[in-house]
Formats: sequence, C-alpha cells, structure tokens
Amino acid sequence: QVQLVESGGGLVQAGGSLRLSCAASGRTFSINALGWYRQAPGKQRELVASITGTSTTYVDAVKGRFTISRDNAANAVYLQMNSLKYEDTGVYFCHARTYMSTDYWGKGTLVTVSS
Repeated sequence: QVQLVESGGGLVQAGGSLRLSCAASGRTFSINALGWYRQAPGKQRELVASITGTSTTYVDAVKGRFTISRDNAANAVYLQMNSLKYEDTGVYFCHARTYMSTDYWGKGTLVTVSS
C-alpha cells in the first residue's frame, strides 16, 4: 500500500503562485510514476502533470507555468504553480502508479484562484 497526503492548497489571486506538496509513505519503493490531477467544479478529473524518473509531461493549459518535481529521498512530489489563472481553480490530487500499474490517490487539496 502507498499513502499520499497533499498540502499547500489555498486561496490566491490571479497571477499569484502556490506550491503543492505530496508526501508518500508505505511501499514507496514500488512507485514508478507520480503526478498531479485536478478536478474543477462540474468537470472530470484531468491530468495536470506527471513525472517518471526525470521525464515530465504537462497538460497544454499549464505548460510554461507549472513545474513538477520529485524528491526520491524525501518520498515527495511537488507542483510549483506560477501565473495562476481563475481556470486553475479546483481540487488537486496527488497520484502514484506502481511498477505493477496499481494506482493510489491522495484525498486532494483545494486551490482557489480569485479573478
């Protein structure tokens, strides 16, 4: 089992920045990929960014504004969010996928961007 706990969400004005953190515990050695998803009100959950080894991917809407990073020693993944927009508002979920393709989710942290 892998447990994921997010932190760092909050209320920020448009144009501002936030840094999300996700701490992993349990069978962290089994984790292959880590990522961040978000779910806006009334919309489906979508992938924002992911990292596998040193390879990163981003949804087009956040490219150039968000940066995902991973600290294997600390069993943590981060999402630095700059130039935030109103449409970035949502609940952000940390996600882990193991080498056996098992998915784990955190409970989410709310990001609210005021226009």
